[in-house]
Amino acid sequence: MRVNIFFIIVFLFFVALILRLGFVQIVYGEEYKKEVRKTVDTVVSIPVPRGKIFDRNEKVIVDNVAVKAITYTRMKGTTPQEMLGTAKVLSNIIDMDEEEIKQRELKDYWMVTRPGKASDKIKKELLDESLTDKDLYDRQIERITSIDLKEITKEELKIAKIFTKMISGYTLTPQIIKRYVTEEEFAVIAEHLADLPNVDILTDWDRHYPHKNIFRSVLGNVTSSKEGLPSSKLDYFLSRGYSRNDRVGKSQLELYYEDVLQGQKAKVKHVTDQSGNLLETVYVSDGQSGKDLVLSIDFDLQKAVEQVIQGELSRAKGRNSFLDRAFVVMMNPNTGEVLSMAGKQLVRENGKDVFRDYALGTINSQYEMGSVVKGATVLAGLEAGVISPETVFSDEKLNLKGTPLKGSHSTSLGTNGIEGALKKSSNVFMFKTAIRMMGKEYQSGMALPKKPEAVQQFRNSLSQFGLGVKTEIDLLNESDGLIGKEAYKKPGLFLDLSIGQYDNYTTMQLAQYISTIANGGYRLKPQLVKAIHTFSDSDDIGAVVQAVQPDVLNKITMDDRYLQQVQEGFRQVYQSPGGTAYKYFGGDRRYKEFQAAGKTGTAQSFYHDQNTKKTYSTYNLTLVGYAPYNNPEVAFSIAVPNLDTDTDPVNKYIGQKILKAYFDLKKQHNEE
Repeated sequence: MRVNIFFIIVFLFFVALILRLGFVQIVYGEEYKKEVRKTVDTVVSIPVPRGKIFDRNEKVIVDNVAVKAITYTRMKGTTPQEMLGTAKVLSNIIDMDEEEIKQRELKDYWMVTRPGKASDKIKKELLDESLTDKDLYDRQIERITSIDLKEITKEELKIAKIFTKMISGYTLTPQIIKRYVTEEEFAVIAEHLADLPNVDILTDWDRHYPHKNIFRSVLGNVTSSKEGLPSSKLDYFLSRGYSRNDRVGKSQLELYYEDVLQGQKAKVKHVTDQSGNLLETVYVSDGQSGKDLVLSIDFDLQKAVEQVIQGELSRAKGRNSFLDRAFVVMMNPNTGEVLSMAGKQLVRENGKDVFRDYALGTINSQYEMGSVVKGATVLAGLEAGVISPETVFSDEKLNLKGTPLKGSHSTSLGTNGIEGALKKSSNVFMFKTAIRMMGKEYQSGMALPKKPEAVQQFRNSLSQFGLGVKTEIDLLNESDGLIGKEAYKKPGLFLDLSIGQYDNYTTMQLAQYISTIANGGYRLKPQLVKAIHTFSDSDDIGAVVQAVQPDVLNKITMDDRYLQQVQEGFRQVYQSPGGTAYKYFGGDRRYKEFQAAGKTGTAQSFYHDQNTKKTYSTYNLTLVGYAPYNNPEVAFSIAVPNLDTDTDPVNKYIGQKILKAYFDLKKQHNEE
């Protein structure tokens, strides 16, 4: 009876099981089949070559160089032990560089290769159900000591380097294991790909700057694959579809035009089953290489200008102990295209004087620029109505209450109108103009009135030329100069401001200012990029995508007659006997043919020596100009700060030579 009951119970269980299996198969069978056949689609973005950069004559100045590389793609479900096995095989084929492996990465390797010892580190915690896997992992990492890590042999270090690169990448995203692979390594890997799951070989690229340090600080840099996205802009790039290990522009032009140069990534769809096994790879889109930039810079001119600066700095350095830098900007005053943007700094390295590229100093280093700003001072006075085109002032020592006598660089300048005052660089003409803007007429022994609104009115006029405001050049971190607040409280500083002895400006601001005067009153945005082109695989340039048009920021509000007077004064500075630059341009037949106009400048300044902690009196020498004066095609600004004396005409020598370089190259290009 008991056996029969037992068989009946077993029979009933089997009947229930069969009924259940039948129910599942008949009612839910299709759904379960679909679940088994269900796949997961993962779309991965693959970087494309970065756009190249050309100069205005279509010479390559930033290129891409092919680099052989080995990659590893971690699949879903791949265990650390499987990756470790592949790393061991690879370690017998490739050499890894001497790069130090981080201690944290070594700890990860130690845990994978010594699982028993790793578990012993958290024996007690394994029984605590309140702890998450992450909590346990963090405690393991924390408890691995330097003694534990010493167990890792020299041979294992090579495996560890490969392994840590494998686990650092995202799932289904190729991670570079080694770049600059040798031909032999490349061939062996290619031969054994079948034995190396998820390992591949490809041609990667490196950014190449064929002209080395020329213009280098402005071109900028690109991050390495190890650096990936810069932490300061991580969210910005991730929100735009970048991967963490993508290489991106991290400074200057490479960063400013990142969206143009980066291109559109190729998209690959990996189809995997529920277990993470790769079933199929489908190319969704081939991607599009980054677009090429054509700069406004003439690289032949840039090289010539840098050589001029280096030569003059070397010549003048012997007599000027604090002289260590100089800046030049050349631009087309009619379009705003920057033709040359050069800066050099002389530094001492290993007992030798070495020149560093300091072109960025033209936009982020500001100095008192001296008399070059007097054209803007005259126009501010004319706009304010305190002087007229017929105004003349006697150049005399000014006797003002509470201050030493103030005068010009010479006591024999006589009586001057606007053109003469600019030609001879009369400080007194500017002082008397500023006093009138304060609402007074100069009288010997007078006290200067405080009138902050006059200072602001004056600065507003100067800002129309770009002095004291950003030029809006297509670069990051541009300075708007250094604008002193004390001038609003101390009227004597307003007089200094009127001759360029107070506010500080950049060399790029001076270039925008002189271009505005040269072109008839239009303040143009300085442009470093002339056009954007489609990517080209060869040295030939692709089709134009976008041509950058001149960008007028403002038109000055001064009457055209006033501007023409200043232009005539600037012409006399260079071309008329008695002009402060006549000896070097109009009076020298080698440079007279350029028919240049402009203004010289000298500013008293101070140099603080970090070593001695002493402050020394120095001079800043400047020069602005354009040529030819009757039909300007090039404008320039020069700043040479911190000279011991104002008698060395280094600014004029630089001006002579850069103009000669420009016109010589123009002739050469025309012949070509």
